[in-house]
Amino acid sequence: MTPDISFDPPAAAIADVVARAIAEDLGPLGDITAALLPVTAKGSATVVARQAGVLAGTACGTEAFRLIDPDLKIKWKMTDGAALAPGDVVGEVTGLIAAIVTAERTVLNFLCHLSGIATATRSFVDLSSVPIADTRKTLPGLRALEKAAVRAGGGINHRSSLSEMVLIKDNYLVTVGIAEVVARARELWPDKQIEVECDLAADVDEAVAAGADIVMLDNMTPAAVKECVDQVRSGARPDTRIEVSGGVTLATVAAYAAARPDFISTSAITQSAPALDLAFDRDFSKENTTRGSKSENIGTACC
Repeated sequence: MTPDISFDPPAAAIADVVARAIAEDLGPLGDITAALLPVTAKGSATVVARQAGVLAGTACGTEAFRLIDPDLKIKWKMTDGAALAPGDVVGEVTGLIAAIVTAERTVLNFLCHLSGIATATRSFVDLSSVPIADTRKTLPGLRALEKAAVRAGGGINHRSSLSEMVLIKDNYLVTVGIAEVVARARELWPDKQIEVECDLAADVDEAVAAGADIVMLDNMTPAAVKECVDQVRSGARPDTRIEVSGGVTLATVAAYAAARPDFISTSAITQSAPALDLAFDRDFSKENTTRGSKSENIGTACC
């Protein structure tokens, strides 16, 4: 599990994903509707929270604005990880109106999606007395961004790729036993952590005896988890780390945490997180138009 508490994804991941998102949105001809606007018209817009939650994705928003128009001025008034209340102003952008309206949907897509993950994570974190970790159940191509959002919500990251650590699941144990697989993994990858998924208390005993660094208690009841935790802590390798996974919901996470594993992982904080409602409040009326200001949020019919 990564100890990194930076809430920003790696710069290379931001650049790659945002560039693809912008290219997808612009298409071959660019924003043909924004081309109807006066080329010199300037204005400003604010990003506003429409519901309570946790902010994430500002670095992606900055990159999207930059790619559309490097001369746009962006000022974030809140940072990733901040608690949001309805009406909070998250940030402000000033510059050419055409550039602002071209960028806004991509900016909101990132902010709403990633803030939704941070918010879902915080919901679990607030109910748990042990750390909450994510899984590899992420949208293809967005893993680094989603894992950063988990950190913004107070969670920790499990492995980010299949190269990061050895995780021996039951489908690896069809023809060989736990001890043999752990020994083989240690021989091949002596510098990597080894984790073994366990469905039964007997599997836990075997994994610990084989020298696994982490045992995953998969789809067990809180009572069964408690028995396995006590079993490990009173055994020959009491420092073996214990993960709980499977069947973890907001209704059950506190009971699992009470059994005192080292951490709990759940895909609900990424795979099932709903988008958080943020919007652009646009004020283009002062210098350029008589139509007044307009607000757009993720729930409108605008596309």
